[in-house]
Amino acid sequence: MSNSIGRPLFLENYQSKINCNGRRIPLFRVEATSKLENLPAFRKQFYGKSLKSCNFAPSFVVTPRAVLTTDSASSVAVTPMSSGCIAKVEIHVTNTNDHNLVLHWGGIGDIQGKWVLPSHRPEGTRVHDDAALRTPFQKSGSGSFLTIEIDDPALQAIEFLVLNEARNICLKIMFKNNGQNFLVKLPAQAAYVQHESIPEDLVRMQAYIRWERAGKPNSSVEKQHEEFEEARKELQMQIDNGVSVEEIREKIAKGELQTKVEKQMETKSNYTSERIQRKERDLTQIINKYAAGAGEELSQKPKTLSAVQLFAEAKEAEDGALIVKKKIFELADKQLLVLVTKLDDKTRIHLVTDFLEPLTLHWALSKEGLEWLAPPTDVIPSGSVSLEKAAETQFTAFSFADQSHQVRPGIELGYRSVDFEFQLQSVEIEFEGDDFGGMPFVLISAGNWIKEKGSDFYVDLSVKSKQKDAGDGQRTAKSLLETIASMESEAQKSFMHRFNIAADLLDEAVDAGELGLAGILVWMRFMATRQLIWNKNYNVKPREISSAQDRLTDSLQNIFSSQPKYGELVRMIMSFIGRGGEGDAGQRIRDEILVIQRNNDCMGGMMEEWHQKLHNNTSPDDVIICQALMDYIKSDFDVSIYWKTLNENGITKERLLSYDRAIHSEPNFRSEQKEGLLHDLGQYMRTLKAVHSGADLEAAICRCMGYKDEGQGFMVGVKMDPVPGLPSGFPELLHFVSKHVEDRNVEVLLEGLLEARQELCPILFKCSDRLKDIIFLDLALDSCVRTAIERGYEELNEAGPEKIMYFISMVIENLALSSDDNEDLIYCWKGWNSAIDMLKSKDENWPLYAKSVMDRTRLSLASKAEFYQRVLQPSAEYLGSLLEVDQWAVNIFTEEIIRGGSAASLSSLLNRLDPVLREIAHLGSWQIISPVEVVGYVEVVNELLSVQNKSYERPTILVANHVKGEEEIPDGTVAVLTLDMPDILSHLCSLRDSDSLSLSEANEGEFKGTSAKDIDENNSSPSVSLVKKKFSGKYAIASEEFTGEMVGAKSRNISYLKGKVPSWIGVPTSVALPFGVFEEILSYGPNKEVANKLEALKNELQDRGALAEIRQTVLDLTAPSQLVEELKNKMKSSGMPWPGDDGENRWEQAWTAIKKEIVSADYAFVIHTTNPSSGDSSEIYAEVVKGLGETLVGAYPGRALSFVCKKNDLESPKVLGYPSKPIGLFIKRSIIFRSDSNGEDLEGYAGAGLYDSVPMDEEERAVLDYSVDPLITDGNFRRSVLSNIARAGSEIEELYGSPQDIEGVVKDGKIYVVQARPQM
Repeated sequence: MSNSIGRPLFLENYQSKINCNGRRIPLFRVEATSKLENLPAFRKQFYGKSLKSCNFAPSFVVTPRAVLTTDSASSVAVTPMSSGCIAKVEIHVTNTNDHNLVLHWGGIGDIQGKWVLPSHRPEGTRVHDDAALRTPFQKSGSGSFLTIEIDDPALQAIEFLVLNEARNICLKIMFKNNGQNFLVKLPAQAAYVQHESIPEDLVRMQAYIRWERAGKPNSSVEKQHEEFEEARKELQMQIDNGVSVEEIREKIAKGELQTKVEKQMETKSNYTSERIQRKERDLTQIINKYAAGAGEELSQKPKTLSAVQLFAEAKEAEDGALIVKKKIFELADKQLLVLVTKLDDKTRIHLVTDFLEPLTLHWALSKEGLEWLAPPTDVIPSGSVSLEKAAETQFTAFSFADQSHQVRPGIELGYRSVDFEFQLQSVEIEFEGDDFGGMPFVLISAGNWIKEKGSDFYVDLSVKSKQKDAGDGQRTAKSLLETIASMESEAQKSFMHRFNIAADLLDEAVDAGELGLAGILVWMRFMATRQLIWNKNYNVKPREISSAQDRLTDSLQNIFSSQPKYGELVRMIMSFIGRGGEGDAGQRIRDEILVIQRNNDCMGGMMEEWHQKLHNNTSPDDVIICQALMDYIKSDFDVSIYWKTLNENGITKERLLSYDRAIHSEPNFRSEQKEGLLHDLGQYMRTLKAVHSGADLEAAICRCMGYKDEGQGFMVGVKMDPVPGLPSGFPELLHFVSKHVEDRNVEVLLEGLLEARQELCPILFKCSDRLKDIIFLDLALDSCVRTAIERGYEELNEAGPEKIMYFISMVIENLALSSDDNEDLIYCWKGWNSAIDMLKSKDENWPLYAKSVMDRTRLSLASKAEFYQRVLQPSAEYLGSLLEVDQWAVNIFTEEIIRGGSAASLSSLLNRLDPVLREIAHLGSWQIISPVEVVGYVEVVNELLSVQNKSYERPTILVANHVKGEEEIPDGTVAVLTLDMPDILSHLCSLRDSDSLSLSEANEGEFKGTSAKDIDENNSSPSVSLVKKKFSGKYAIASEEFTGEMVGAKSRNISYLKGKVPSWIGVPTSVALPFGVFEEILSYGPNKEVANKLEALKNELQDRGALAEIRQTVLDLTAPSQLVEELKNKMKSSGMPWPGDDGENRWEQAWTAIKKEIVSADYAFVIHTTNPSSGDSSEIYAEVVKGLGETLVGAYPGRALSFVCKKNDLESPKVLGYPSKPIGLFIKRSIIFRSDSNGEDLEGYAGAGLYDSVPMDEEERAVLDYSVDPLITDGNFRRSVLSNIARAGSEIEELYGSPQDIEGVVKDGKIYVVQARPQM
């Protein structure tokens, strides 16, 4: 045997056979292959000798023969490769069901036959006793195979035996002598040239470079040895290319010698081995303005009730007893009602049906479970027949008349009825005490047994803890929830049943809109948290469960694609369901547990009980059980660790016992089973997660990248059906994430996770039959962000504000990527990025700006929580009541949803940063809005609005969680303390009738009060008198006609400013309807009916609803033609647009109150020319908002930009706080209608806040992006605008000679004053 270059080539190929009744069956085949550079392929055939086994009962015989057939042919293949010299040994074990084989092996490099351990080893290889290697075989059809590649030219052969570790069985076959190990001579390597020796210090240097390039991972000793060998190979390749050792040393010193690791990274443009390089993105491109409805109540279609349902309602209404159980069973086209009531100590069971043929109840009682116990004789109704363990009672026919008067369209009801009188049958059973907990029964009709889908009927008679009343299902998809409740008994049979029912209901849910999908979400959440029964003694195959999951998730992915406004709800539903498995993924759960048991010799005890549970019905609990077993094994079989893992994940001993196939035993393994079980359970966990966990990162990555679930190691396996259209470099990005997923320092991981989510974002909104795989990967990345943040809290303990803000920005990014309506979150995110930039550039205002972004972020979180509360909680309460879910689970439903998402992590980070910012910005813990020294009794309320009509008999200090600014201060209140974020000036408007009221904001959530003593409780209010003004004969007047007899102070003040303020201050044009016009219009003939109605409504003003009706009634007034003509002339002569020019309906909006031209504002402001917080008359205080001033004076959420300015230095305004209001209002040139009642001229009111100001055109709401607002980003622009506002305030104060409260706007840099009044 020789090759073309004259060197001997030893290729050994032999095959063992088992002699079974004279028939030789191949057991295994060993094939040695050489890959030689630039050599043609050769093939040789060899013969073997008789081979025998060790520790096997049967003997093994190999008969020499030519190897030509497929199943037993011995062959040798020599194939060329592009570079290098590698010998390959392939070992096949055929016709065996034993899939737990390992190869116990080593290399032989000298004549003494001493084993050496090659550095190049197959994956999964481990070192055994520092003397041998052990490598697991891979499953292949009916056998196993293994490939070994040897690149060490000094090795002449490998020696091995095949071993089953779990069963302690080995197979030795002599090559030359009986009883010896297998010996395979390796092919001669290509012409071997003695290479120049590589100094060890160079190898160490190159190995260090490789380690550094890989991100300095924590490596095992074995891995370090592998890295040294790889470094040696890289250096050897340089030498083979003609580079000397000294040249290599110089290259290493200069950093010119590249490693394989570095070359790989060059191809990954989006990250380095240390951390990823995040791409620059236009954040506005990921704004999602899909906002589902506001969760409004759905109009429910009238539902015609059946006779049985009508009877149930009537019985419930007439009975004063407690309803223990109400259930309606469907009997084909008929129904059976079981109504269980309890009064005092008596339990009464009503069974009613519209079944018309004679019917017999075959029944018993039970104390526990489904047992049948003969009822006591005093319980059996008269006329019944007693049997050994049951009784039979005949149903009695009766007539039932419908008194509900429900509308019945012409539908055939299927009942014999006359005038809504129905023929029904019933049985009534009554007993005392609590001896019995249930009643099993069947029905008999004409000798046929009627059961509930093949099983006995069963009624639970136990009294549950009292549930909150289901109510009327307002703000829910009521009909859908009732359908879900009616089908729950079927859904309880198995996950297959539940998922198929849910899939069937999705169309109805989508038709119901946001609240319909909320109902499905609530149902799936109750299931996921084990509030509902998972399996009720129903045997279902795992593949049937995974198939049902596939069907449901396929339907959900279609909704996600076709109804993007419901994307957030759909994502949440899918996270509760799990991915499901295609093909055999579900069946492998059943198959692989058997392999684990067999291979590791653990066929009994806890493993057998778990196997039976899995065989009957697998569930997400199995993921936790598998993890608990691995933790137990890793802890050297400490069973307390097993229970710790179970209990921390909600699985108790009672729950294990509650399974239809209960798990009674604890695990009890032997030390020699440790390695095999850890390996096998680790692989099995991947199968379990592939079916049950939608948010498992490894399973989701493998699914998208096309790696089979059974592949060995992370992202290793056969590529099959990857998701098409993934971004370039995305696999490397996912590999980066997986590499860092358990890092203690989570910052790098978070960047990778968020970059991956950003890369997926465009794909999520493209139609694809693999969309759900992308959704589940996105869910897994989202989940990993949350867990990483929680793991990173410790990292932030000693961190400065920059790092905390960076973490906050990443969590907001994650939350925005998961939200339907994320515009506000995106702008918060941009705000944090700006704050970080300000800090880095050492802008002295960065803490104030960061505080404003924090306030806005908190408002956004509150809005998110309100959305969940509004949309989900009513459905949770209604469905929870129908399904008898534990009340505590219903009460905390929305809270737990929020805690499970990024919002909770974000809130925690904000709380961590808040005190840091306050200390840096010297903000303190309190903001005093109106400084007054008061003493009073403390009362805590949730909302100030809830007590605004209350009168306190003694001086009271209110502590209110929420203050909007539009509330009236209750009589007797001397101070209001709040945790809310009020605008100072908007709240001062509401305090003008309270001379000694203090309003303060607590910023750290802690109030301290002092008890009041010797308080003067005889506070008296001054008397008030109003003089009614008479109609002057004019319906409309221009501003130059404004007098005290014609209009109020508000109109006169504006008129007074015209022509007196500097020209750089604008004053809008206005026209008024003078005093008395309203009364004149009421007396106008066509308005007589309206006048009478208003007079009657005045007497009902104690009822707050009457005020709304009065406002609506006023709109029915008819305008006299003279009013229309005068108003039209005055407005046109003043240069104001006439509403009637745009159509009659525009005029109908516009004919009452004072008309003032509205300026389309860039900014709006309110000025107090004396600082209201300090009382400093030398200092102007002002607040500014973007857009119209309604967001400021109308108490919209968030704060305005606030500043002070000394009157002797108007060019140096000082910013006190940046804006946090998320909403701005904008409008085109229009008219605003403002009240000017003389009631607003009362002393102490100064015309503030009694009536709304209403623009003729609807304002446009816009979410504000302060990161592009020049008032925030441009210091010179800000200084100019604020200085001009302060100058205007100073001018007007000087004009009036007293402190002023001024409102105005800024348009294109010009100041307009729209209102001025004395500052109170």
